[in-house]
Amino acid sequence: MARKTDIPSSYYGEPRKFDPTFRGPIHNRSCTDVVCCVIFVIVILGYIALGTVAWIHGDPRKVVYPTDSHGQFCGQQGTPNVNKAILFYFNILQCANPAVLINLQCPTTQLCVSKCPDRFATYLDMQYNYRYNKSYWDYYRQFCKPDFDNPSKPVAQVLRDEDCPSMIVPSRPFLQRCFPDFITRNGTLTVANKTNFKDGLGKTRSVVDLRDAANQVTAVQQGVESGITSLLDAKEVGMKIFEDYASSWYWILIGLVITMVVSLAFILLLRFTAGVLLWLIIFGVIAAVGYGIWHCYWEFSTLRGKPDADVTVSDIGFQTDFRVYLQLSQTWLVFMISLSVIEVVIVIILIFLRRRVRIAIALLKEGSKAIGYIMSTLFYPIITFVLLAICIAYWAVTAVFLASSGDAVYKVMSTQSNCMYSNLTCDPETFGQTNVTKVCPGSQCTFAFYGGESLYHRYIFVLQLCNLLVFLWLVNFTIALGQCTLAGAFASYYWALKKPNDIPTCPLFSSFSRAIRYHTGSLAFGSLILAVVQMFRIVLEYLDHKLKGAHNAFARFLLCCLKCCFWCLEHFIKFMNRNAYIMIAIYGKNFCTSAKDAFFLLMRNVVRVAVLDKVTDFLLFLGKLLISGSVGVLAFFFFTRKIPVIQEEVPSLNYYWVPLLTVIFGSYMIAHGFFNVYAMCVDTLFLCFCEDLERNDGSSAKPFYMSPGLHKILRKGDQGAKLYTGS
Repeated sequence: MARKTDIPSSYYGEPRKFDPTFRGPIHNRSCTDVVCCVIFVIVILGYIALGTVAWIHGDPRKVVYPTDSHGQFCGQQGTPNVNKAILFYFNILQCANPAVLINLQCPTTQLCVSKCPDRFATYLDMQYNYRYNKSYWDYYRQFCKPDFDNPSKPVAQVLRDEDCPSMIVPSRPFLQRCFPDFITRNGTLTVANKTNFKDGLGKTRSVVDLRDAANQVTAVQQGVESGITSLLDAKEVGMKIFEDYASSWYWILIGLVITMVVSLAFILLLRFTAGVLLWLIIFGVIAAVGYGIWHCYWEFSTLRGKPDADVTVSDIGFQTDFRVYLQLSQTWLVFMISLSVIEVVIVIILIFLRRRVRIAIALLKEGSKAIGYIMSTLFYPIITFVLLAICIAYWAVTAVFLASSGDAVYKVMSTQSNCMYSNLTCDPETFGQTNVTKVCPGSQCTFAFYGGESLYHRYIFVLQLCNLLVFLWLVNFTIALGQCTLAGAFASYYWALKKPNDIPTCPLFSSFSRAIRYHTGSLAFGSLILAVVQMFRIVLEYLDHKLKGAHNAFARFLLCCLKCCFWCLEHFIKFMNRNAYIMIAIYGKNFCTSAKDAFFLLMRNVVRVAVLDKVTDFLLFLGKLLISGSVGVLAFFFFTRKIPVIQEEVPSLNYYWVPLLTVIFGSYMIAHGFFNVYAMCVDTLFLCFCEDLERNDGSSAKPFYMSPGLHKILRKGDQGAKLYTGS
């Protein structure tokens, strides 16, 4: 009997009829969405023109090389700084000032120097000892403005006008910029790896003396000592991480290669043991969660009798050391309840959806066979990766050239917070003749960024937005091309009645050729829709960042709702585009017709879609976790020297978690790339499977194209194929 429903059978279109001539992806095709294809080609040509214009007007040296406060490059030919290749900051702490976000330049005097300071000195000491030893003053003067030579000027005015830095400290060049050489060794602050050093007067000083001297300077400029310590702590961590990468990159690469081999072997293993392996994964997850519940209960019962463990999480507040929470019984109680709920949900799902899970496993097994017959599909992500790398590189280069277009723009910089002229455009040649310095003493006309007042420069921001939109369009088109290509190859496998004899020769190349030759417009149409939605999401994120400090609750609520809606819209469009590309690969129709056919087919099988899609996604997600987790555990034992055989091969690391997290993240991304091919295979086979049930009835005249194993599970699951078709 036919299954009853409140919705007419024709509401979502008529089911596919039997066609004895249909043998999978059709070969007689015509170009689809030609108008969009023409627009896409024109946009690409315009994008090339934009990159050319940006290349003509831009100068990447303005971004790559350091620039002093007068907008001149350090160490470049044709400038007064030809022999001064390093940038020195008078007060590097000002680089953390919010004004940096406005002017794109640190609001402190910047000077090109030939070498970084190698001693500690304060301007106060230099001025005091000027009469006794001028050589030390000459050393300090090279870090002052070139036109300054008045040591008798009051200290307060010198520091206000930033004629000289308030103090200099031993520094090292990093990325052509001077950074103070403070490093903490075993809890002790050192300068240039030493606890004792020479100051500007040649005296032996200690780190304690340095801190005392910094406290004296603080009377003129607040927060110098604490700011330097925090800034250089971050710099120290960054240098250590860089060192860890430099010493462990070889082993990281080996770990990623192991991931590729394991991912490939796992997919091939699924072909022969898909049912057993996937059921082992499912029951393994159940067993792991069950063990977690038992462990949480054991920890809870152990801590429940201790007085210090009865404190609640709200009593201790937020703690940076998360081990504190593990000493509380309440923490383990929450973990136990959460895991129990997860365990119950998984068991209930398996009980009520066990038949759908069996169908999902059968589809995964069929996908393994398809990939086994078309092994070239596993290497197609390399093509996608290369195309995406080209898109990203072109976008980044164009953005850099656009950002570096134009002439130097100067802004008024003032140490006074209430200066009315702050951040206004100024001319350094005539700045001394204005009354700005009288109204705001100590203000300067310093270089801010590169731009201009021409029509081209006024629309730099608009051009950057166009650059971003076209970049998103090209990225989504590249992904769409890969999805359509893989879908065509796997559809050729499914609709081969006698596998593998009826599978066409080079199905992947044939599918790629059809997608490029006939359906560039359709793929561009679908990717454009997705790119526009993603562009709106980026704009909303930008507005949310700007309104974080706003007190308008309604505006924040509205923005949050819009972000949520566009997030849902983006994921829905991705889902529909994916299925539309499958229909394009099979039938060769335009994007809108294919999207409609895919939507109606999915709605006619909505129960299977709601269950099988999520079940297969969950099983594939478990596979990704299994591979990345296994490689991560192996990397953990290796980098922590827990493997006796190769202990001597382990590099010396500052933080072993740096290469470990890199291996885990990289392993997950590699496994994700392999399993994306698998997921596309399953999605294609699922749509073909739904159409197979509508077209055929399993008789000798209308045989099913699905495998006997999948057909057998269907018959056992719901007592025959008719009930599944809803006919």
